[in-house]
Amino acid sequence: MIFKNRREAGRLLGEKLSSGKFGGGNTVVIGLLRGGIPVAYEIAAALKAPLDVALVRKIGAPNQEELAIGAIVDGQTPKVYLNKSLISHINIPAGYLERIEEVKLKEIREREKIYRSEGKKMDVRGKTAIIVDDGIATGASIRVVVDAMKEEKPAKIIIAVPVIAADTFRELKKTVDKVIVLSAPEEFYAVGEFYEDFSQTTDDEVIDLLKKSRKTG
Repeated sequence: MIFKNRREAGRLLGEKLSSGKFGGGNTVVIGLLRGGIPVAYEIAAALKAPLDVALVRKIGAPNQEELAIGAIVDGQTPKVYLNKSLISHINIPAGYLERIEEVKLKEIREREKIYRSEGKKMDVRGKTAIIVDDGIATGASIRVVVDAMKEEKPAKIIIAVPVIAADTFRELKKTVDKVIVLSAPEEFYAVGEFYEDFSQTTDDEVIDLLKKSRKTG
């Protein structure tokens, strides 16, 4: 299944979620930075639910930033997820993980000043939290967001993504109440192969969508 762009993928997911028992005042939609926000915006609009952003950053391998060996998210306490299996096959210099975690956490806190300049973090306690990304390969980012979210005591945690690697789909289903997807292929190389337009989502686009959602919410 190939999507035209993230907004189209979000509309299709929104339609699927609308047919379920989601939406209304007891649901919060949370998009992962940055590509998850256009998808999440459409879902929030379909469900008439508020939209928030998950401030998460991938941890890349040394000299291979695109190879995610983990992720970090800021919350009540910072959470770090590390892919220990992958790390065991890579030469990680001493002190690298500690240094990169500090750098990424600083980046997250700087971005929070930008993205939440007009609004506070959404309270998910007792609500259905729908966590959204534009696609999931290894699931490093989504796992750390889920772990952090559990500390905030939502009634349910739902993961909603247009496309996900089949093996990751099977693993994530064990960690949350439900995983809702449009496609879960066994052969999966990169999220971008499932989009005609997978251009980078900019900070300005994220800010604009968050503002629009607050105005219509």
